[in-house]
Formats: sequence, C-alpha cells, structure tokens
Amino acid sequence: MKTLTIIIAYLLFSVSLIAQPLLTNNKVNNSNKVEFLTKETFKQKVYDYSKSKDWKYKGKLPAIIDFYADWCRPCKMLSPFIESASETYKGKLLVYKVNTDNEQELSQLFNITSIPAVLFIPANGQPQMNVGYMTKEELDKKIKDILKVSK
Repeated sequence: MKTLTIIIAYLLFSVSLIAQPLLTNNKVNNSNKVEFLTKETFKQKVYDYSKSKDWKYKGKLPAIIDFYADWCRPCKMLSPFIESASETYKGKLLVYKVNTDNEQELSQLFNITSIPAVLFIPANGQPQMNVGYMTKEELDKKIKDILKVSK
C-alpha cells in the first residue's frame, strides 16, 4: 500500500510539472492589458534604434517593458505584478513585455544577459533598467520614483 501511495504521489507530481508551464505560459494574456512587443512594434511604439543612436522615446505616457522568457521561474513570479501594474496605472502608464528568446535583437540592444529585466521609461528622459526579481511593492516604488506615476 505504501508503494502504491508513493507511485501515485510521483505521478501527480510529474503531471503537475508538465501542466504547470501550460497553465502559466506568459504568452497567454487573457486580460489584453499588457502588449507583447516584437522588434517591429518596439521600433514603432518605443524607440527606432535603426534610425537614431540617441534615445528618443516615441510614447506620450511613461512605460515599463518586462524582458522575460517562458522558462524563467523569476520571470513567472514577476509577471502577475507587471500585469497588475497595467490595471493599477491604467491611463497613466504603458506596460509591455518582450520575450527574450523570440526577440534576441532587442535583448542585445539593451545588453540583457540576465532576466527578468524591467526597463522603466519616463515620458521624458533616459530609461533605467532593473535586473532581477522585484516584489510588487518594489515595482510600485520604482514606478513612483523613476516614472513619477502614482496610483
């Protein structure tokens, strides 16, 4: 009986490992609050690095860009806070995501060698990068301090 319990526990654990990425896949955005950027949409909405070496943000509102990968556990932990920020700061802040596996040129542009990495882009001024996991409180503080956006 004990062996059967161990086998069932192992099978349940194995199934949860397989199902977990399917349930938390960052490519799925049912809320439609966060926009996923490609190289082309990045050039249109954020900064066209092919035309100018000097940073010139194209947006009217401050923005954050979450550079992530689907396989990255800290990225998955940060993702709900990023998505929550899109709702909390709706109309005051733009929220984007970039999959570093799919958009390697953008990752190289910002010298991203570790993820998660969040780029904070003020409406005017130079962007600032934060590398590593942040709590929701840390994210909110950076939005307030760097982007000068409050709830």
